[in-house]
Amino acid sequence: MSLIQSRFCIALLIAGVSMTALADSMSPVGTWNTIDDETKQPKSLVRITEKDGVIFGTVEKIVDPAKQDSKCDECASDDPRKGKPVIGMTILTGLKKEGDNVWGGGQILDPKNGKTYNAKVTLIDGGKKLEMRGSILFFGRTQTWIRVN
Repeated sequence: MSLIQSRFCIALLIAGVSMTALADSMSPVGTWNTIDDETKQPKSLVRITEKDGVIFGTVEKIVDPAKQDSKCDECASDDPRKGKPVIGMTILTGLKKEGDNVWGGGQILDPKNGKTYNAKVTLIDGGKKLEMRGSILFFGRTQTWIRVN
């Protein structure tokens, strides 16, 4: 192999690795700091995973030490998460890719009030942030979560 061919192969390899890294950053899979609506401070860590094209989110940590033992006391009586610890709880379920950087069709549970909302996530800022939209019909709210490196 000539020197030019070797350099070309190395350049292709580097480009392939760079494209893989970019694709990974444009996936919601990873760990995210959720941000409190009122204080604008980190509230919890949620790990988003993917299985068979469907994404899920599980609470890994609650930032406030006084809330470490929080349970979903307000969950509906027929919800298996009722009375269970929030840490380790799957709160985001059933989202599927809907378009470029958008996943929807799932649900998100707010363990504080026990309500379940339609969920949609959109990656923004090159995959560094995630807009989490929870809604019922046309009413809802959007939070911005920040990726943990």
